[in-house]
Amino acid sequence: MNNSLKNDSAEHHLDEVDSSGAVFVQQNEVVDNKTSEDVQNADGSMENLMDMYEESFKRFAEGEVVTGRIISVDKDYILVDIGYKSEGQIRINEFKDEKGDIQASIGDEVEVMVEFWDEEEERVVLSKEKAAKIKVWEEIKKIYDEDKTVKGIILNRVKGGFSVDIGVQAFLPGSQADLRPIRNLDELVGKNLEFKILKYNRKRSNIVLSRRAILEHERDSKRVSTLEAIHEGKVVEGVVKNITEYGVFVDLGGVDGLLHITDISWGRVKHPSELFSVGDKITVKILSLDMERERVSLGMKQLAEDPWLAAAEKYSLGSLITGKVVSLTDYGAFIELEEGIEGLIHVSEMSWTRKIRHPSKVVSIGDMVDAVVLDIKPENRRISLGMKQVIPNPWDVISEKYPIGTTIEGKIKNITDFGLFIGIDEGIDGLVHISDISWTKRIKHPSELYKKGDMIQAIVLDIEKENERFSLGIKQLQTDPWKTIAERYGVGKEITGTITNITDFGIFVELEEGIEGLVHVSEISKEKIKTPVGRFNIGDVITARVMNINSEERRIGLSVKRLEAEDEQGLLSEYVNNMKPATSTFGEILRENLQDKLNGK
Repeated sequence: MNNSLKNDSAEHHLDEVDSSGAVFVQQNEVVDNKTSEDVQNADGSMENLMDMYEESFKRFAEGEVVTGRIISVDKDYILVDIGYKSEGQIRINEFKDEKGDIQASIGDEVEVMVEFWDEEEERVVLSKEKAAKIKVWEEIKKIYDEDKTVKGIILNRVKGGFSVDIGVQAFLPGSQADLRPIRNLDELVGKNLEFKILKYNRKRSNIVLSRRAILEHERDSKRVSTLEAIHEGKVVEGVVKNITEYGVFVDLGGVDGLLHITDISWGRVKHPSELFSVGDKITVKILSLDMERERVSLGMKQLAEDPWLAAAEKYSLGSLITGKVVSLTDYGAFIELEEGIEGLIHVSEMSWTRKIRHPSKVVSIGDMVDAVVLDIKPENRRISLGMKQVIPNPWDVISEKYPIGTTIEGKIKNITDFGLFIGIDEGIDGLVHISDISWTKRIKHPSELYKKGDMIQAIVLDIEKENERFSLGIKQLQTDPWKTIAERYGVGKEITGTITNITDFGIFVELEEGIEGLVHVSEISKEKIKTPVGRFNIGDVITARVMNINSEERRIGLSVKRLEAEDEQGLLSEYVNNMKPATSTFGEILRENLQDKLNGK
């Protein structure tokens, strides 16, 4: 430590008040109307005074907790005056909060632990964090000795239990977390609870807690008064403590009673968790009581008469009812007709036209709905209901409303890879299959031509009431161009088109939009060509001769080779006809040979 710090410290301590009320100051300075000479006279001499000043600095033991005052703050250390001739150092990190801000100011008092003492170098290392832990351990010892409780926050799950923050880290075994085994241990994480300290070891920093001990004490105090107050037939209130597949355990006040699944409701209950949650307050009737074993059987349905006794008369077949949606499953909705009686609307009975995948698409819990009684079996406590039966089946009149051949107009509601779904009537969609969109266009996906929400026209092709299918066609609004293809492209006609595809067996040439002809590899050239690939490019324009047309199979055969042969013959014929008469016998012979070739000899 440098001399300036030592001098500052000396001056700091000289400004202290001694036990007689005098203030130590520099020589010749007057304080409390006394000079330094008065002070010397009072204590004998200045030398004796300095001796006393030196001895006023206590020698603290390592590990001791003392109170000091902050006198300096820099980027690495905080200096704390603890009454020794040298200030103690504390690492700056011990004063940083979660955000990294330093929570320390000059003049603040702070409890610290003497961590390291070097008298020769006059260096003292202190720790604020360790001092805080020591104070916590002193409090833990006091709580344990006086058999008191301590509050703490459950931090997280660890092997065999939980880690709990009570100022220092402690361990809560899983068996000591509650009176009964906890299924979902994560529910306790983050909760602030009270605990008993079962044992602790300061050297090993080991603390074992118990919450069960507190709960057992509370339960035992309630049990005696509860057993004295209950009897068979009494109606009491309790709190749902645990739920199993066979029933509900209810805390009546230190005494647990079992509400069996068969005694919950006159109706059928699949699992108690459908009706109850842990912590619910419920009213039950005591059915039986075993004082020796402290076993109590409870009932809830016994609080009312069995409603199914008159259900058959009240809910006859075909009758219209109104009920409340109380539960949803994948296969349907349960409707409460009255307390204790529920009917099921199966998903298949919810709509005439829509395919309902889940009842939540149609109804929600709490909705009031109208339905028709389709079947009732009081002995099995079952009522089947239908929602769609409240209105007529639209498929019964759809064929009369839209005969085959009718042109309809509707909005595209959905687009799939196989076609378009067009909204026709409420709940009825018609399908335009991808093959019925165009006579000529090759459509990979309907979204190439249409988008959802477009208004389009189509013709009714077929209606299957049994299968609830409504088939439509767009291309049927126009005449099939292949029916007149022979009139527009007669055999032998010379055409010009664009190459749209090249394969090993030939090239496809577009004659008009959606109409293509094939030039087979054998009809490309007089030369023998194995494949046209590499000789032509897509987009090239070529001229060919129409060889054949098959309107039913939608095929047109073309030939480039024949067109070229005809052109060669025409040129040769023109050459022969333009030749001058020969002047020699050789000329006549040549002319005759050329004429034979033209005649095909």
